[in-house]
Amino acid sequence: MPDRTRTRPVRASGTHPVLRWFGPDDAIWHVHADASMFVGGIAALLLQSLHPLAMAGAAGHSGYRGDPWGRLVRTSHYLATTTYGTIEHAEEAISSVRRVHERVRGIAPDGRPYRASDPELLRWVHVAEVWCFLEAHRLFGDNALDAHGADDYVAQASRSGHLLGAEKLPESVAELESELAAYRPQLVATDAAREAAHFLLREPPLPQAARFGYALLARGAVTLLPPWARDALDLSRPRFGRVAGDVGTRTVR
Repeated sequence: MPDRTRTRPVRASGTHPVLRWFGPDDAIWHVHADASMFVGGIAALLLQSLHPLAMAGAAGHSGYRGDPWGRLVRTSHYLATTTYGTIEHAEEAISSVRRVHERVRGIAPDGRPYRASDPELLRWVHVAEVWCFLEAHRLFGDNALDAHGADDYVAQASRSGHLLGAEKLPESVAELESELAAYRPQLVATDAAREAAHFLLREPPLPQAARFGYALLARGAVTLLPPWARDALDLSRPRFGRVAGDVGTRTVR
């Protein structure tokens, strides 16, 4: 089997070669550079909220209501650094996130303890995120990946996930789908998850001029969610959601 997560030397102009995990021909560069990531990011937040412990951590520590776009910027910077940056910078970004995770712990409303550094919880966040990014790219991306490229993307995305502390991450689309299905018995829409969905989809703290464009992306995000996830969050499949997501993504692109 080919090594889809190989490290490669990439020569910066006028300097000695520097090491990056990925290069311009890799699937992860292609997916993460595309405007469909905006749709995938919204969908990932919705899907991740269905794990009660992940939602408890987000509600208690992330400040997603007070500074949702600051959180988005930080997440985008992390993805850009671990995808396109040098190995040194990528590892620094991962170490920074790991330090934050060590401080995120508490008791969920159902009485269970949680900690963001829990490998099982990290695996859920990773699986939901990668599934949504890949599905968003399939539906709304420019030059969709073939089956081999999609498998490459899943495998390449696992590199930073493993370094964050997640274990037994999927490295193919088939494994990704299997992992998502395996989590379903643990998933439930808590009151906090429904409130988060309402906030993300209906009350985004955006200037009025930006709300129409965001609404297009959000409709695309709801469209790409699995039907069981929409049902759990009391969301109906939007009319013309595929068209809305496509228009919103093309506008951003």
